[in-house]
Amino acid sequence: MAAATREVYWNIEGEHWLYLLFIIALAIFAYGVYKRVILWKLGQPENRWKDVGQGIKDIFVYGVFHKRILKDSYPGLMHFGLFVGFVVLAFATAIITLQADFALQIFHGWLYIFIKLTSNLFGLLAMLAIMAFAYRRYIQRPDRLDNKPDDAITLALLFTILVTGFVIQGVRIAAIPDPWSAYAFVGQWMAIPLKAMLNEAQLLSLHVFLWWFHLVLAMTFIAYFSHSKLFHILLGLANQFLRKRGPIGIPDPIDFEDESLETFGKSQLREFSWKALFNTDACIRCGRCQDNCPAYLSGKHLNPKKIIQDMKVLMEETGAAVAEAKKVANVTQVEGQEAAAASEDEEWTGRALIGDVIPEEDLWACTTCRSCEQQCPIFIEHVDKTIDMRRNLVLMETRFPAEAQLAFKNMENNGNPWGIGWSTRADYLTGLGVKTFEQEPEAEYLYWPGCSGSFDARNQKVSAALVKLLNAAGVNFAILGNDEKCCGDSARKLGNEYLFFSLATENIEVMNGHGVKKIITQCPHCYNLLKNEYPQLGGNFEVIHHTVFLLDLVKSGKLKLNQTAGKSITYHDSCYLGRYNEIYEQPRELLKAVGLEIKEMAHTGEKSFCCGAGGGRMWLEEDEGQRINEMRTDEAIAVKTDYVGTACPYCLTMIVDGIAARGVGEDLKALDIAEILEKAI
Repeated sequence: MAAATREVYWNIEGEHWLYLLFIIALAIFAYGVYKRVILWKLGQPENRWKDVGQGIKDIFVYGVFHKRILKDSYPGLMHFGLFVGFVVLAFATAIITLQADFALQIFHGWLYIFIKLTSNLFGLLAMLAIMAFAYRRYIQRPDRLDNKPDDAITLALLFTILVTGFVIQGVRIAAIPDPWSAYAFVGQWMAIPLKAMLNEAQLLSLHVFLWWFHLVLAMTFIAYFSHSKLFHILLGLANQFLRKRGPIGIPDPIDFEDESLETFGKSQLREFSWKALFNTDACIRCGRCQDNCPAYLSGKHLNPKKIIQDMKVLMEETGAAVAEAKKVANVTQVEGQEAAAASEDEEWTGRALIGDVIPEEDLWACTTCRSCEQQCPIFIEHVDKTIDMRRNLVLMETRFPAEAQLAFKNMENNGNPWGIGWSTRADYLTGLGVKTFEQEPEAEYLYWPGCSGSFDARNQKVSAALVKLLNAAGVNFAILGNDEKCCGDSARKLGNEYLFFSLATENIEVMNGHGVKKIITQCPHCYNLLKNEYPQLGGNFEVIHHTVFLLDLVKSGKLKLNQTAGKSITYHDSCYLGRYNEIYEQPRELLKAVGLEIKEMAHTGEKSFCCGAGGGRMWLEEDEGQRINEMRTDEAIAVKTDYVGTACPYCLTMIVDGIAARGVGEDLKALDIAEILEKAI
């Protein structure tokens, strides 16, 4: 085995020119990186170096091992095959370089055999992956892929590098005896026709030509890397390293007392952070966000991939304009005229970000479900950009849908989006015998029914069911009564940060005044806001969604349930309960606890299809394309169950409306988890 090796630069003269070519390629690569860094610096500072250890772990989990990419198995496996193929070939090249240029005698024995075998195996896998990519992109042509010249150039370059590498190997095997050629099986296959067609002199000449041609291609790959789609290999890994962690979807707070702030929200590219601009380059245009966006799939103009790519185009236009402004300023200064040097902070008056680049209707079409972000393999952040631009339209331009104005007015005047008198908020629940914290100051839990549970007739039934369950389990709870205001979720997601701030600070003051420590909610929007966003304003509470709390009661034996035989149900995952807070299994465990057969819809779990009410869309009209709630209801109808289970008042409202629109109310009922359990006690 010790004799297993080969001469590295066999049949090659002048190999030292390789270094010059490498230096040139590396310089072109570095220049490409420099150009992109200049563009990212158009944005504002932001610190993303907060958890280096977890960032390194994410590179391996999501980058090397393709955790998210492989969830879409067809393109995921192709990508993984190509990635592994080039990693193995890069390793082989590194070993050969260490022996050839650093005199480390390691390219022999078992390592030589291993490299020969794996290079052929995974190199062939990479070739097959490229052919599959080309077939999918240019023959199947799925809607989510937009073909650009760079895509074809990249695939052709990679494929040609692989093919020439194998042919060089085949020529060498055909020209000289190689006792280890069986391990280089692809080269051995190619050596058979080459040896039959060419004599020794022709083989040697062909080998020299192909070796240099392959080398030039490899150097072209390095030089082209940072100027092309290939750059996503590094940028994707970097974006995974720099991603936000912890609870998702927490907008940055606005300090309204900061007198230095001249604007609120973002309307210009330079107002976003460098990381937001970096996102536009990291995006690989795979289209998974588009394929999972309920607004896009229901026929709205909104396309999350297009928003990111259009921002990238604007970034490049802005960078060119700033560079030209600097050039003009420098020339003017040389000529002795008064001029101020342009800087990256200079406001550029080209195409407007909101309006020219991103239509306003696209901003209002987003449901903030974050399915786009959940499916993105490299963690592009779409929704935060949308909310920031909504903030600018609301707080600076006073430009928003008319229905939003009514909801804002109602929340401001009466503490709820419906505009029902604030003094009647507690009426329904106190009518059920529920006490307020003023009456029961020692209550262990605050029950937060939210606006829907207090005012909406359909969701009041959910409140009644939950109260009955809590009483049956002996839970010591109370409500705030008329002191409770809207949590502010819709206000914040629609961009009215000031209204959110007013509602939230008042709620926090009331709860702190009563010494509230633990909160039970039945609305995922309230749950998410109270748990994850109120801490920004000093509201630190232990918040529990009613599905989680009820499951704990069942498991502890405090809540006894009867079995419901012969009935089936499909469960709709709320975006704010599932994707935002990763509560998927607890509601299903409760449904199993009462003996219901669960049948899953086409989109379920982290790929659940939004009901259409999130992001403040509950209060806006839906005039473009299909109605999202009806599309989701169609999925529920298709599985043919007795019930649709929900754990969110918005979702319940939207699916009840969908059932009515489809005229299937006699066959399909929408119920909250609490209502289902209430029937089982």
